[in-house]
Amino acid sequence: EDKQESYLCCICLMNLSFLEASITTILQHSPVAEGESPVAPLENPESLLRVLEKLLTNSPAVPKSGSGKSEGVRWACGLIKNLAKSEENAALIGKTEIPKCVVENIRGTTAPPSRWTSNSLEDFSLFVILNLAQWAISKEALIDAGAVDVVKPIMAEGDLQGLKATMACALLDGPFDAFPDGGEPAAKAISELMSNITEKKGKDGQYAYGVFKLYTASKAYSCLATSASRADGGSGDATKALGSPSAVALNYQIVSDLVLSAMDDAEGGSKYVPDAMSAEYAVSSIEALLPSILKAGENKGKSIETEKAAGEISQMFLTYADIAGTSDSARASAKSISTKISESSSSARPVLEISHDLWTQYRKREGQPLDQFISQEKGIEVDESGPLDFLPCANADSSCVIL
Repeated sequence: EDKQESYLCCICLMNLSFLEASITTILQHSPVAEGESPVAPLENPESLLRVLEKLLTNSPAVPKSGSGKSEGVRWACGLIKNLAKSEENAALIGKTEIPKCVVENIRGTTAPPSRWTSNSLEDFSLFVILNLAQWAISKEALIDAGAVDVVKPIMAEGDLQGLKATMACALLDGPFDAFPDGGEPAAKAISELMSNITEKKGKDGQYAYGVFKLYTASKAYSCLATSASRADGGSGDATKALGSPSAVALNYQIVSDLVLSAMDDAEGGSKYVPDAMSAEYAVSSIEALLPSILKAGENKGKSIETEKAAGEISQMFLTYADIAGTSDSARASAKSISTKISESSSSARPVLEISHDLWTQYRKREGQPLDQFISQEKGIEVDESGPLDFLPCANADSSCVIL
């Protein structure tokens, strides 16, 4: 109950909670008198969960100077930021007043986001919103507390706070027209974060590697892509901002890297092995962006590059669908993507071609096999006018089929 010392306890627990294996255990702390039966955290007013809730609800975020109360709230939010990375913890937190409190911390601040320092109350509170927004129960609690309207103005900042607000707004199913400039800055910022995570690096002056998880960024991108798809009704106008060849290739990369890691006989690999959920979100993004990816070029004729790209990418998604552990929804999405891409190979698809080329370049850099996703079901016919005119069968009356 000592407000001037409680923040020191929060700091100690926050430091312990950086070990992610411990975060569920920490929030399950629910002490009872010796000899009594265990009591669930939500049912025990003395549990850490309820103590943190009381600390946030009973202490004003901006109290009198020197009282120690503001430090207690600040470091309690810092601890909750780490604890909220667990879905199990978020389900508990979502049933308390904590989501409402952190939203009010942002709503009530007088400092502009550009002035928020690292580890400030506002910085911690926005991180809590972002982490809770990933999980169903706590997400609904944030929406009920008006979190979308609170984070929308912050998205225009363009710095770390803007990135956090952008991902939070996407995860909270914010309307696509809420994202500035047609969603282009949002798409660029989130895809850059995804790329940095796979490259195991941070961004100077904003975040270090490890601060954000790939499943958080890839889910935010998937939610943004889905929101854009709903907004344009399949025309591809809204998804165009998200469907840049580099962003599309990055999502291919996440899926194919998971496929390679799951195949015992596959050669090569990548410096970062995605988790299954990140790959599933990448599949969801590609499915939502297909109208832009498959938009026909000015040249309506056949394109060898498109045929090659379509064949290899569609086969990669079919391979992903067959991996053990792939969810039913992801499997269905992957097969649908494969079918639609295959059916679109009869004419030039510039974004498909360029994204395939970028994906191929990545695999070359990583030393991955380039024939891993080439279908063996049919060959490519060539004749004497092609690059294999040295073969014995290269004459006017015959042709070769490469199997």
